[in-house]
Amino acid sequence: MESPYKGKTGLKRLWNACHYSIAGLAAAYRHEDAFRQEALLAAVLIPLALFLPVSGIGRALMVASILLVIIVELLNSAIEATVDRISLDDHQLAKRAKDIGSAAVLISLLNVAAVWTLVLLGP
Repeated sequence: MESPYKGKTGLKRLWNACHYSIAGLAAAYRHEDAFRQEALLAAVLIPLALFLPVSGIGRALMVASILLVIIVELLNSAIEATVDRISLDDHQLAKRAKDIGSAAVLISLLNVAAVWTLVLLGP
């Protein structure tokens, strides 16, 4: 059975989507320690990127790399919540799903370090 909200179109769909997105951000902030840490990192680094003397493209890359961490953490948190909803039992596939999500977050954080280093040390 499909969600009764799937049939919404136009402004009603947009309004619902906005509310679901805000609820998702609030839930991530309330329940996920890693998300709170990365949100704090973003709150510090994004304004810093906007004030550093770098090119507009460099600034955009720096901000985008931080936002990518937030996006990947949200997806990782969704994977973890889904796996936990299915079962809290130890299972090889559940561990694999969670580990792969965690690896994606790690790679996005390494990307931040690489982008910021290249932009700040570049010509």
